Amino acid sequence: MRLNINLLKATATGALGGLLFGFDTVVIAGAIDAIVRLYHLSSGDKGFTVAIGLVGTVIGALSAGVVGQKLGGRETLRITAVLYVISAIGCGLANGWDTFLIFRFIGGLGIGASSVLGPVYIAELAPAKWRGRLVAAFQFNVVLGILLAYTSNYGIRLLHLGATEWRWQVGIAAVPAVAFLILLFGIPRSPRWSASKNQIDDALAVLKMMGEPNPEAELADIRAAIEQEHASAHEPVFRWKYRYPLFLAISIGAFNQLAGINAILYYLNDMFAAAGFSQVSGDQQAIAIGATNLLFTMIGMSVIDKIGRKTLLLIGAAGTASCLAGVAWLFATKSHPGALVWILVTYIAFFALSQGAVIWVYIGEVFPNVVRSKGQGVGSASHWFMNAIIAQGFPIVVLLMNTSAPFIFFAVMTVIQFVVVLLFYPETKGQTLEALQRQLVKE
Repeated sequence: MRLNINLLKATATGALGGLLFGFDTVVIAGAIDAIVRLYHLSSGDKGFTVAIGLVGTVIGALSAGVVGQKLGGRETLRITAVLYVISAIGCGLANGWDTFLIFRFIGGLGIGASSVLGPVYIAELAPAKWRGRLVAAFQFNVVLGILLAYTSNYGIRLLHLGATEWRWQVGIAAVPAVAFLILLFGIPRSPRWSASKNQIDDALAVLKMMGEPNPEAELADIRAAIEQEHASAHEPVFRWKYRYPLFLAISIGAFNQLAGINAILYYLNDMFAAAGFSQVSGDQQAIAIGATNLLFTMIGMSVIDKIGRKTLLLIGAAGTASCLAGVAWLFATKSHPGALVWILVTYIAFFALSQGAVIWVYIGEVFPNVVRSKGQGVGSASHWFMNAIIAQGFPIVVLLMNTSAPFIFFAVMTVIQFVVVLLFYPETKGQTLEALQRQLVKE
């Protein structure tokens, strides 16, 4: 089958939540130092300012599956868009540290929910042949959002807005959030969700709209899978038969953060400052890293359905472990600071090609239809829970020990990831969601 305009439109809209996810997640990197100075924050308070949004993401991710199963992914994504708008405006206008924390937490709820529902929505629309590349569009938008955040921070800094600079940096996210909300009113429901609610005509109509070559056969397969699982909105995901999908989702979510990616993205300006770069120069280097992230995510998207998920994860784990060891060595020896940019660029390239392109695709594939949103929530919550711990602890560890210590830890964790993926992860490329369900769910 060929991609048609309806499928592309629905994918692009669902993936736009990823752009806001990326933008809101790392835009704090440019504003955090100004917030620390304004509110006289300690290293612990600084970490908490970053981590509070991630606490929201854990709650949002865990809640999204239940809400999404009941209301549908499309409707729940509309709720996340509203949360994004409220958060951006509230953070920009915050009149105190506590107020800023509240609105950053609200934004975290939206990020966590969209990280679950965006990939699930796309996966349930996409045919097996295109699913990897289309779901990876969500990750593409995540890294595009990261690049736009770094570029926005740099551009706003050049305007010399003084004390209000950080407010513009965090508040400008309201613009894409409003666009996301508007576009969500122009896409259909997931056919798998409609079928699970016995809305058969609606499901068939959407399959035809998406260009499915044999919509009746696909619908029959979907319904058979639902009936086999005795589909119910009350089906719990924490059941013994889902042990393998749960292991895969939780481990890939945790390993994604144990590779150190978001610690680097959140505290990138601090790392460049420690290496001797100026504030503006650090912003420029951040843009280079964001651009590398975008480029290699595109490469990962283009090969994920050819090379496969498992092979990409193995390549990435080997590459990122080497780069993390290099960063640790650089800070431990306090030598060759100019090499930091190149090591980080190489690290980002390996990460984006592998973990970045694979994680949301993989989590969205390994669970059966009846608990897919909930399962995606568990995997996403694992990702965000580990993210929150690392974001909170990173500045404290650097203060108490040294800058190289966390990177030694990240390098060791990535080596462990390589072994676990090699021994325990199945390859999912080219298989329908229903075929994967039969393979991975064991009584």
